[in-house]
Amino acid sequence: MSSKKVTFTNESGYQLSGKLEIPADGEIHAYAILAHVFTGNKNLIATRYIARCLTQNSIAVLRFDFTGLGESEGDFADTNFTSNVEDILAAARFLEENYEAPQLLVGHSLGGAAVVFAASQLDSIKAVATIGTPSEPEHVTHLLADNIETIEATGKAKVNIGGRVFTIKKQFLDDLHSKNMYGVLRALRKPILVMHSPQDTIVEIENAAKIYQAAYHPKSFVSLDGADHMLSNKSDAHYVGNLVGTWLSRYIDKPQPELLKTDKQVAARLDGTGYTTEIKAGKHALLADESERDGGDDFGPSPYQLLSSSLAACKVMTMHMYARRKKWDLQEALVHIDYSRRYVEDCADCEDAGKRIEHFDCTIELEGNLTEEQRNRILEISTRCPVHKTLQNVVRIDSKLME
Repeated sequence: MSSKKVTFTNESGYQLSGKLEIPADGEIHAYAILAHVFTGNKNLIATRYIARCLTQNSIAVLRFDFTGLGESEGDFADTNFTSNVEDILAAARFLEENYEAPQLLVGHSLGGAAVVFAASQLDSIKAVATIGTPSEPEHVTHLLADNIETIEATGKAKVNIGGRVFTIKKQFLDDLHSKNMYGVLRALRKPILVMHSPQDTIVEIENAAKIYQAAYHPKSFVSLDGADHMLSNKSDAHYVGNLVGTWLSRYIDKPQPELLKTDKQVAARLDGTGYTTEIKAGKHALLADESERDGGDDFGPSPYQLLSSSLAACKVMTMHMYARRKKWDLQEALVHIDYSRRYVEDCADCEDAGKRIEHFDCTIELEGNLTEEQRNRILEISTRCPVHKTLQNVVRIDSKLME
């Protein structure tokens, strides 16, 4: 993942500070905007780790500070829920003008309510994800409970939220009370993923149920069991990020990878990174890799595991072909294989290839009503499978460069 600092201007003329996270390989399937919690900033643990996981799913992510928070300009006291929504719209314009219009909005807590409202005004948005989000923006007023009378009477008050002091004005409360999130959800008609922890003590789980009930299908709910409201545990943030990335894949247009073409029976391709190898065998596609211990990503079997797999598959096919032809009751055949190099004799120079033998240790299980004679015959037939014979023959391999 690579990260670049960006700034963009909102409707009020303030410069907002953001970070654009780009997938490490540069391959981008979609752009997303990630909105942080009330009075938070773009560098919170949850925000950073969710963005990182989304980039691993080929999604570029813009996370930014709302007006008056973090490194963004403006006075927080003059902001409200409406200005948060406008900041998200400004972020979307920035992406559209400089990169690509966003297709995903992700919001945490009050940021989740803000992305719902913003999504209703952005045609490019194909899906919305909320995390620990209140079903109505005014829910946040419970954080101000001890100060609401003062705010109503004097027009403002200093409020301690999360150990920091913020000035909250009456216009902030009035703006929250004017918002009808249920109406916006009913009209949204876009895929929505609702994520919430049953143990959330800041925004109760009942809020998730109300959001889910108000929204139209396609809609999904995932319980973040054990997580706190802030997703302060990195593993919870990772889980959310990977979940959103996987879920979103159903709603974005991914570029089709260039098909591996060949006029041979099999072709394999590996780019300049790692060991994950694309294989085309006839019309079938598969992957090979090395284990993490050997420097790979373990996304597929190793070459020797594939070789052992070929032998095992050929043996079970051959045994069943023979048993079916004989009308024997072979219900299931299992072949277990270990591959190793063994030494023919004790040697001082064990690097000499002539002193080693390639060894496949095959253990066969047969299920069915079979006589001992039939079982032994099937075992014998297994040694006559084509791959077994090929491996026992002297094999010649001709390699040349394509002209």
